[in-house]
Amino acid sequence: MDFEDTPEEAAYRTTVREWLAANAAEYRAPYEGDVDLVVRGKAWQAKKYAAGYVGITWPKALGGQGGTPMQQIIFGQEESKYWVPAGIYAIGLGMCIPTVFTHGRPEIIQRYVPVAMQGEEIWCQLFSEPSAGSDLAGIRTKAERDGDGWVINGQKVWTSGAHRADYGIIVTRTDPTQPKHKGLTMFIIDMHAPGVEVRPIKQMAGASEFNEVFFTDVRIADDHRLGEVGDGWRVSLTTLMNERLAVGGKPTNSPDAQSLIELARAIDTEEGNMLEQSHVRQKIADVYIQDRGISLTRMRTMSAISSGRTPGPESSISKVVVAKLMQDMGSFAGDMAESAGLLMGADASALPHLEALRQGYFWSAGLRIAGGTDEILRNIIAERVLGLPGDIRPDKTVPFNELHKVIS
Repeated sequence: MDFEDTPEEAAYRTTVREWLAANAAEYRAPYEGDVDLVVRGKAWQAKKYAAGYVGITWPKALGGQGGTPMQQIIFGQEESKYWVPAGIYAIGLGMCIPTVFTHGRPEIIQRYVPVAMQGEEIWCQLFSEPSAGSDLAGIRTKAERDGDGWVINGQKVWTSGAHRADYGIIVTRTDPTQPKHKGLTMFIIDMHAPGVEVRPIKQMAGASEFNEVFFTDVRIADDHRLGEVGDGWRVSLTTLMNERLAVGGKPTNSPDAQSLIELARAIDTEEGNMLEQSHVRQKIADVYIQDRGISLTRMRTMSAISSGRTPGPESSISKVVVAKLMQDMGSFAGDMAESAGLLMGADASALPHLEALRQGYFWSAGLRIAGGTDEILRNIIAERVLGLPGDIRPDKTVPFNELHKVIS
């Protein structure tokens, strides 16, 4: 494992740092007040695009830079030091657009990819359904042929950012007589088309980033199909692999062991300062060890990329640990703060890092689902890292419309 940049990587990092210092000064602190994230995000995306920091690894023919994966990682590392509003494009540019230019028709690629890179259009990913979450192949939303196009009916849920999206990629069932991993087809869908209804879901932390999306006789032209008819599972894997990379690490500017140290130091109890109590110090030490393990696992992945190798499924380990760690940290912070940990909004406690730790606690519940649930990732680790036998799946070869016979 190599902890140092190569000379070429170091030079690129210096260039990136200098550009960010000159162009991201307004993003040195968290947002305050009523901020329009879409307006702010589009302005930052356009600035990055003009400077050549969008699509760093994508082909130059698509408007990308034709750069290396390490250059993309380096820019992401340096950008994460600022409170930039890049999150609204994470799904579109991180998951949807790579699927579009991998499986779309040339004219469709030219229509959507450059516009998305410039930040003019926002995308969402329409996969999960009420009865198909971890088992994506169990989706029921159907697309039926109608002349030279398709008609879609069904429902998706937990769709991040659908309320602000212009377009999305949607996986549908086009042939229920095939086994569940077959008979699927993916499309590009206009989120403003007649028959598309988005209903935001109120989350316990107060935000509404997730959505239910309903489709009633939504028409899609066949040229907006991604991949062949019935090949939607293979196309979906392109999206899922990119999703694992997009959500596998710790969130930007997230709390760490040092945050817990500063919080504990600010709390005095009848037994003395919280930081001097042995159980608190032990917990902080545990957090530090896990956090360091995550960093080293990520460094292993970066070393593989830097040397031209393909990272293995070991990256799933980081995702499992990160989500649980954030949840544990938030819970422990609330315990230390006692009643002060119950306050939110304008009445929130002034204790250092408490609000960030609490938000991490709320956010981690979703992270344990997004990009693969803990259970799915543990299966991946067991089967692909440890070489253990896979799950028995008796429904894998049964036609989808006959699955009820297997279940019963």
